[in-house]
Amino acid sequence: MSTLTNLELPAKVVICEVAPRDGFQAENEWIPTEDKIKIIKKLAGTGIQSMEITSFVHPKAIPQLRDAEEVVRQSQDLAGIAFRALVPNVKGAQRAIDVGIKKLKLMLSATDSHSISNANCLTEEAMNGFNPIFELAAKHGVKVGGSISVAFGCPYEGKVPLERLAHIVERYINLGIEEISLADSTGMANPRQVYETLGALKANFPTMTFSMHLHNTRGMALANAFAALEHGITHFDSSIAGLGGCPYAPGATGNIASEDLVHAFSEMGIETGINLEELIKTAKYVKQVIGHDGGSYMLQAGPCSQLHAKPKIQEKLG
Repeated sequence: MSTLTNLELPAKVVICEVAPRDGFQAENEWIPTEDKIKIIKKLAGTGIQSMEITSFVHPKAIPQLRDAEEVVRQSQDLAGIAFRALVPNVKGAQRAIDVGIKKLKLMLSATDSHSISNANCLTEEAMNGFNPIFELAAKHGVKVGGSISVAFGCPYEGKVPLERLAHIVERYINLGIEEISLADSTGMANPRQVYETLGALKANFPTMTFSMHLHNTRGMALANAFAALEHGITHFDSSIAGLGGCPYAPGATGNIASEDLVHAFSEMGIETGINLEELIKTAKYVKQVIGHDGGSYMLQAGPCSQLHAKPKIQEKLG
């Protein structure tokens, strides 16, 4: 890894807010559709330009997202935001396209064990089922992005071999994918691993755009984001108030909090286009609506710029 004295980091990054999908799906208590819309609109007011708004999964699989169509319909008046939706199959893709989604994100696990838990099939079988989605998307002029869940570590199989990741990336390239999200779904990654994995993948696939989807399960998400920055990665996912977690991964916890990630980048002089003050206000609102946060440092301590009154010398006794 590079030393801090010769460090060159990107001047600007793009953050995609994933709470409306990844954050909400982890909540057992039903979040009324009108509350979801209010949160989405408040997020839009912070300057966020990209959002994963929902997932078109079967309602029985994730009941919390059974209002996917209505959420999208009521959010279409929000200008300046690129919406995407996660789709597990061609039926989900059709639902998303029918309601106006212009970018689909595929769902794929790096390991067979997680794929069985998440999609009830092996990874290779899941990839073989992508062709109809691409045909449908091409017919409607809709973009498709790839993802690799548990890319840095699987709760069932441990660390994922680089060869496995490379094979999946090659399959994605053959399908025409130009952008892949690498997800640390259960927070098993470490900065050295992230740095070395990205180095190998970028060397082997120089035209691919990789993005990072980091969970803070073991407190290393920010460090892992920094390691990704060192490789010039400029696309990151995050979730307001640190909400989220994979329903099909034991011990999974929330994503890196959007307000924490924006604060960290801001302190390093990296532009996000997002108003941190408004983002923290939104995080507080989300915590109030949901009833908890997923581990947000900004909600606990506030930004570094939030200074306190200086102490005064007290009158000495005796």
